[in-house]
Formats: sequence, structure tokens, C-alpha cells
Amino acid sequence: MDWEESNESHGHDGCHGHGGQGHGHSHGPGGHNFGGMVHGFMPGPPGQFAQRGEALTDPTQQPKKRSHMDDSSSWDIVKATQFGILDRCKELVEAGYDVRQPDKENVSLLHWAAINNRLELIKFYISKGAAIDQLGGDLNSTPLHWAIRQGHLAMVIQLMRYGADPTQADGEGYRALHLAVLFQHMPIAAYLMAKGQEVDVPDQNEQTSLMLAAQKIIGPEPTNFLLKCNASVNAVDKVNRNSPLHCAVLAGNVDAVHILLEAGASVDLENANGHTPIELAHQVHSPLLIHMLNHIKQERIKSNSTCLKVFTKYRVCLQLLFCVLMTWAVGAIVDMSSESWLLKGVLLACVFAVINLALRQTSGYNVRSQIPSMVLIASIFWMLFTWFMYFIPDGPSATMQVLFTINVTALLYYYFRCGRTDPGVIKATEQEKKKNVVVLAEAGCLDPRIFCTSCMMRKPMRANHCLTCDACVAKQDHHSIWINGCIGARNHHYFVLFLLSLSLLCIWMFYGSLVYYSRNCPLHYSEEGLWAAITGLVGCSPWVLYIFSMAFFHLTWASILFLVQIFQVAYLGLTTAERANLMMRQRKLPQGTSLRQNPYNFGVLRNLVNFFQLRCCGLCKPVVVDWTQQYSLGLGRDSPMFNGSDAV
Repeated sequence: MDWEESNESHGHDGCHGHGGQGHGHSHGPGGHNFGGMVHGFMPGPPGQFAQRGEALTDPTQQPKKRSHMDDSSSWDIVKATQFGILDRCKELVEAGYDVRQPDKENVSLLHWAAINNRLELIKFYISKGAAIDQLGGDLNSTPLHWAIRQGHLAMVIQLMRYGADPTQADGEGYRALHLAVLFQHMPIAAYLMAKGQEVDVPDQNEQTSLMLAAQKIIGPEPTNFLLKCNASVNAVDKVNRNSPLHCAVLAGNVDAVHILLEAGASVDLENANGHTPIELAHQVHSPLLIHMLNHIKQERIKSNSTCLKVFTKYRVCLQLLFCVLMTWAVGAIVDMSSESWLLKGVLLACVFAVINLALRQTSGYNVRSQIPSMVLIASIFWMLFTWFMYFIPDGPSATMQVLFTINVTALLYYYFRCGRTDPGVIKATEQEKKKNVVVLAEAGCLDPRIFCTSCMMRKPMRANHCLTCDACVAKQDHHSIWINGCIGARNHHYFVLFLLSLSLLCIWMFYGSLVYYSRNCPLHYSEEGLWAAITGLVGCSPWVLYIFSMAFFHLTWASILFLVQIFQVAYLGLTTAERANLMMRQRKLPQGTSLRQNPYNFGVLRNLVNFFQLRCCGLCKPVVVDWTQQYSLGLGRDSPMFNGSDAV
């Protein structure tokens, strides 16, 4: 059986290798076709772990069921092994066939059973004395290597239970972990590492899995996966002294370069020829890589300056102060006594230019993600300023002042509780992660529905992986830009109450603005017309109009989001993430199913009691659930609507 071997030619500084992404694994004579089917086996796509029910012998045919009338009594043992005919194999072995004897292609029966995922035959052949690490094929691979290349996780587990050695290299110099990474079978790679394989174990040419991934696999995975497993970003191979970043640059792997730079890979590390990654980027004539590497190098040089260290230390306070000042500057310019709108326009343009310059200078410090939350805090500050400086002198009643104070206190409390409370991040030690991988894999449950390949952890029920926070969050609703954090099981109710408080504050600002205009800006709409009334309104107090517009903006998104949240919580009993997933999966179900028909919906009243933990002096008894510890017993989620894979 043959696998197509691509002969890549690298430059003088090239990362040496044993073939391309679809590198050769020739097991014997035959056609060179990576995607083809020979000797009764059809390679499956990455990540497919299902047992092949049928072997193929004709690459032009599609898989089809074999008739029960087909007579296998005349088959030889190789064909019977490929098709998983256990009785015929037992008959031939009992008749004296040596299970260690390779065929004419130097391939053993254990190899054919492994590559076709025949678990029962593996057990039988091992019991009859088959060598678990017998080498076979043109590349001198073991049965474990063959199983890994095809993504047969169950077969890999069984072979290792019988003592298969994952450290043994094949004819190309690859060990088990390298093959799992090169063929992008990440569950197998996770299992091998959980069983004790080091992520930085080198192949026979001292290349680590991270180097091979950066060099041979275009895209962010499995580079990102290996970095999460603590792979070394600055390890070098023995021959060319290339680091993973050197390999990624030579391969033109932009995604891998970006991930490695984010992980702290050195841009100044020299290989055996004295070339840095930047110099290699010039050699491969990639303007994008040259720009990325030079930009990171300049950013790292700047990070050593005293001013930038001070900024980093007090970053949050400085950002908040900057947002408060810029928000004030816009309103102050609009409120200028000058009647020249051209002057105001020029000043506003200058303010926006300063904001743009500040964003450009601090783009490397993840400032942009914090802009919405900082703008919200600045807006609340100036709304309170306006209330006390503009509206209170008009004499609102003591009752209204007390109600306003309660509203503001509740808003600030719920906002900071929402932002400071752990949303329910799932945490586990490295040992716990490895144990979970082994337990789930050997139970046949290493599935994206209950296992997060990003965090390498078992996910509790209703948990989702947040790409922004890079963590799994229990009962995650969404990642909120307004608090710059996740909304999950432990802070969801604070978030809903924050939305309500913010909406009420904006309504108070509407009330104060209308009272202020009615007392200080007499409008003669009936006498002068609409345009004159609008002009008088703008000219009377541009600052109040500015705050009114600000309150309208925040009321719009806060009230809509509040109503959506209440609808989902009370009427559906679902989170935003669950509702979005179910709405997409609903179309795939044979019959339409209501979103209300889910295992988490207990009726409007009970949903609200459980969500807000309402006790009402003992009249209500909410159910207290720690969603960080709720694990499903199987792959299902108690409803056919929950049987899809979560996006991680």
C-alpha cells in the first residue's frame, strides 16, 4: 500500500524534513495516491474515528454494503483481515498460519488490522503471539503508526494497552506524536501526551512537533494546539538550528508566524547559517511576513522604554482618564459659545485625530477591546455630572433625588460586581487535564461536545469555550464588550440587573433634559415653526443635547439587550449561546421543535426564581446548581437538539 511522498526542495536554510504535508508512507508496491484506496482501505478525513465497516478494493467505486450471501470462505487471510472477517481469520490461524509472517509487501496482519480499525482482530492476533511493534512496509512503520495516520483513536488506545511503543520511529524518523500532529489528529496527540509523551520530543533529526506543524501544515492548527500544551517556541533542530519561527517563515505559514510571535518566539534567534527569521522572510520574498516580524521587533524594543513601562503599569487608569477627557472634549467643543460651526468642526476633527493617534500607538496592548467599556464608564460619569450641575438646580423633588441616587448606586454596584465576579471559568491542573483526556479517550467520549480541545479539559454541561477569554466558561451566555469579559453562570444575573439599572438611568436623563429645556429654553413652535424650534433647542444648551443623545444611544442597546435576556431566561430557559446553537440545529431536525422544549425550561416563574435566586422570605425555593461541576454522563444532552458539537 502506497502513500504519495512529496519531494519538497528547501532553500539553503530550509527546515529539513521527510516529506511534505502528505508525505510518503509507502507500505508496499502499488499506486502513489494519497487520497486513493488500495488493498481494501480508504483513508478517512482528519478526526474521523469511526470504525470502517467495509474495505474497498476498487478506488473508482463508492462504499456499499456487502451482501450476506458473499462467500468469504475462499479469501486469504490478508483480505479477510482487511474486511474484518474474524471467523475466516480464526480458521486460517488455527490451520497453522503464522500471525507474525509478513505478506509479499512486508506488511504483517497486525498492520492490516490496525489500518482498517479491526479491534477484535487486533485482540485475536495479539493472543496468538503477534509482535505489537513489528515493522512493516517500505517505511518500516509499526501498526501504531498506521493507526495514527488514519486517525483511529480507538485502535491507538488498544495498541498502547497491549504495549505498543509510541517512541519508536518509522523509516521517515517520525515518532507517534509527530505523525498525529502532521496528520492533524489532535485527539490522538492529546491522548499520547496524556500518556506521558513530551510535547517537545524530537524526531530523529531533532525536529519537534511544533517545528513540523509550523513547516508542513499551513494554518493556525495544530500550531495553536501545541502551544497550549506548552511546546517550546525557541527550541532548535540539530541540523540547521532552525526554530519553529524559522520553519514557519520558510514555509510562508502566516497564521503560524502570527501565533508564534504572540507566544513570544524570538525574532533575533540565528540559525546555523546566521540568519534570523526576518532575514529568511526577505529570502522568501514575503512582504507580509517582513512587515509582521519588523513590527513585532519594534514593539518589543518600545516595551523596554521607561514611559511604556509606566503606561503598562497604570494602563487601565490612564485609558479611563483618556476616555473621560475625550468624551468631555467632544461635548465641550459642541457647547462652545462660538457660532462658527466650521471652527467646531475643525476642533472635533483634531479630537478624533488625537484618538486615532492614541489607538495606533497603543494597538499592541489590547486597548481596542477595552474601548466600549471605557466609553460606557465615561458616559455614566458625564451623565451624573450633568444631573448634579444642570438638573438639580432646577429643583427636582426630594423623592426623585432619592430614587435617582438608588438607581445610580444599583448601577455602579451591579456593573462592578458583574465585571469583578468570576463568570465560572473552568479550571484544572495539568494532571487533572491529562487524567480527563485518558479517561474520556478510553471511554470513547473524547468528543467536542464534552471535551474542549483548546483548554484540553472536559467541559461541564452548558459550558462553552470563549475565544476572546481563551477559556471555557460554565453556562456561558456571551462575551460582553461593555464589561470586557464573559457573562456566565456566576455573573449573568448581575449583568441583567446592570442592564436594567442603566436603562433606568438613561430614562432619568431624558426626564432631566425635558425639565431643563422646559424651564430654560422656551420654544415657540407654533409661532416660528419646526426648524426654528430645533435651532433654538440646539442653541439653548448644546451640552444637554449632547448628554441627551448619549443617553439615547445607551438606552437603545441596553433596553433591547435587557428584553432579549429576560425573554431567553424566563420564557426559554436558555443562554444566548444555547439559543443561537439550537436555532441553527433546528433546521436539521426531521420535525420542527420549539425552543421551549428543552431540559432547562421549567416555566416562566420557576425560571426567574432559579435565575435570580429569589427566596421572597421563604415563599420561593430556588434550585442552587454549581454549573462548573455538572457533567453529562454521556455524549447526549438529554435532548436531540443538544446533540451537536459546540464551537470551540
